Amino acid sequence: MAKGTSSAAATPSSYELLGARVSRAINSPAAQKSQTAVLLHAEGDSPDDWARILEEIGENDNVTIAHRDDGYQLFWTVPKDD
Repeated sequence: MAKGTSSAAATPSSYELLGARVSRAINSPAAQKSQTAVLLHAEGDSPDDWARILEEIGENDNVTIAHRDDGYQLFWTVPKDD
């Protein structure tokens, strides 16, 4: 009998989970059509994770971050090709 190797995937960090949630929101068809996405706080979210991801999002040109009581709203424009 062949020995199997235990290659269980590492558990994603809280930052990676938040990043995946944000990515799903931004890439949804409705968000892409309207060029806006609402990012809501979830129970257990780390304020440090939010600060890090918002800083990274804010580094992108043509993106506006609006603070809401329950999270954030992103607005973006797609530059036209010349």
